[in-house]
Parts: sequence; structure tokens; C-alpha cells
Amino acid sequence: MDIPRIFNITESAHRIHNPITPEKLTTLGAALRLEAGARVLDLGSGSGEMLCTWARDHGVIGTGIDMSQLFTEQAKLRAVELGVADRVRFIHGDAAGYVSDEKVSVAACVGATWIAGGVAGTIELLARSLRTGGIILVGEPYWRQLPPTEDVAKGCLANSISDFLLLPELLASFGHLGYDVVEMVLADQDSWDRYEAAKWLTMRRWLEANPEDELVKEVRAQLTSGPERYAAYTREYLGWGVFALMPR
Repeated sequence: MDIPRIFNITESAHRIHNPITPEKLTTLGAALRLEAGARVLDLGSGSGEMLCTWARDHGVIGTGIDMSQLFTEQAKLRAVELGVADRVRFIHGDAAGYVSDEKVSVAACVGATWIAGGVAGTIELLARSLRTGGIILVGEPYWRQLPPTEDVAKGCLANSISDFLLLPELLASFGHLGYDVVEMVLADQDSWDRYEAAKWLTMRRWLEANPEDELVKEVRAQLTSGPERYAAYTREYLGWGVFALMPR
């Protein structure tokens, strides 16, 4: 079980696999008013930065599940590095359908809502692990401005304009699902730069070290076209945020 290998290559040096910075993760943890001993479930936990830093800074207890074997191993190493290996555990597995045995204070899926077929399905899944009075966290893209054409949307690596909503519409959609939006932390263009641009050096170093690999052509194509595509499309049109929800 693993994610497509291309992602393990391009994001192998990332600690955070979304366009959110360490500073914004800190802001999010403080905004949620996390208490020591609070249980956090993170579906699609990546390299574990959110759980590990929150365990260090707030004393939470966490479980993360991710399909990437590489990222899961990196998460375990990060927990040791930060001295929180006794407070967090990371499981290499499929987060789709995962429900915690013990109810949690925060149930999160930050940037992987595909695990349950989209935002609505992911919220429904997370709610099954949530204690009364708990908070659901969802990380999701939105349009900063509506793309003028479908080609522009595809330049943002969306399938179509209809894939995402404008921010007011996304916030309204949570209400339609029966949830109050109680906090949000949004990426900015610098956050996107750190997420996307960090891939380019990783890809270049990987190409130098793996000239005979079967994915050389794909990685080379991404490195050649990626910076210009990103600057023209994603950076201008696509937003991303983490939204805190509580059931009404």
C-alpha cells in the first residue's frame, strides 16, 4: 500500500505536504485552544508535522494514518526528534473509512478529502470519531478568483472549474452540511511558494542521483514546466485553507 511514487519523490523533503507553513500550523494550534491530553485524529497525516508539533507545544495525544510508507516513517522519526514519540503514533495504512476506537477532541483531514469522496463524505467520516463538543478540521482548496476558462482551471491541476468553490461559497457549504465554521487559517501566496517551489530542488537533486530511473522523464517534465505553470495558474487562482467545524 502506498501513494503514487511520483509524490514520494517530489515531496520527499517536505515536512508539510500542503501549502501551509510551520508558522501557520502554530497559529492553527493556538486558535483551536488545544488542551493538554486532548486526543487528535489525523487522517492523511503525511510526515506528521501537525501532530508532532502540537504534541510538543500543547501536550495533545495523537494518531495519524497515511498511505505513504515513506511519509509515515518520516513522521515516526519526527516524533522522536521532538521528544513526543510517547504521545503520538503513526500508522501506515488506508485512512479511508478509519474510525477511532476512542472518541477524539479533534478529527482532522487536512488536504486529503479524496479519502471519502470529497468534503461532505470526509466530514461524515470524521464525525464518527468525534466526541461531543469536538472540532472537525478540513483542509481544502478554493478559488481565490474564478478561472476565466476551463484551460486555466486545468493549469491549476483541477479537472474543471466546478472542482472547487469560491471561499464564501465553500464556507456556506459547511453550513449546508449542518456545521458552524468556528475558525480558519488560510494559505497565502508565500505558503504556496514554500510548498510548490520546494519540490523543484528536490526533483533536480533526484534527477542527478537517479539518471536511469523509470520516472526520469516524468520528473524532468514536471521540473521543466512546473515553475512557469505554477506562477501563471496555481499561484494566482487557487487558495487553500484549514477550516474548523462544529456540528450545530
